[in-house]
Amino acid sequence: MTGGTAQADDRPAPLRGGLVPALLPTGVAMVGENNRATRDSEFSRYFTEASRGVRATAYLLCGDWQRAEDLLQTAMLKVYLAWPRLANRDLLDGYTRRVLVRTFLDENRRLWRRRERSTTEVPDNTVHPGDEAEHRMILRSVLATLPARQRAVLVLRYWNDLSVAETARVLGCSQGAVKSHVGRALARLRSQLSGHFPELAAISDRRRP
Repeated sequence: MTGGTAQADDRPAPLRGGLVPALLPTGVAMVGENNRATRDSEFSRYFTEASRGVRATAYLLCGDWQRAEDLLQTAMLKVYLAWPRLANRDLLDGYTRRVLVRTFLDENRRLWRRRERSTTEVPDNTVHPGDEAEHRMILRSVLATLPARQRAVLVLRYWNDLSVAETARVLGCSQGAVKSHVGRALARLRSQLSGHFPELAAISDRRRP
């Protein structure tokens, strides 16, 4: 997956190979033994290679490592079950990213009334120049106040470095909608964070079209 490594002391250790049985819920049917062995081997290798980046993206979407781990497991289970239909392995990262983001958005829609909070103020944190831990804490707290779709757009555009067209395909919306979400999200970040990060005033969505 594209993107750097999320930094946090409390993040869980990456899962290792041999995880396929643990991902499957009771009652999920398996294919024949030969096909199963091949699929499990391929998928385990892909999971080992991709899980760190997927987990980091999930964390930026939800702001909680435990939920990020749950999102990772759910998304990877969906990828595993779709594996026989994924003929083009070069497109796996894009497919996994799309599954992850849509799983996150689906969960947020179901839990909207209970989990969504509306706030217009940044927590009263004293930020010292060069204090990266404090900076990350404030950024995460403000990112968490954004509507789920705006949050997803920012993560896809600025963390995964996707183009507008690629982001639109992941979210299943128009490119115009992506630009609108980015504009509103950046405006909110500027208004809430400009006192801590003056450089945000110059940020615009001048990335890959």
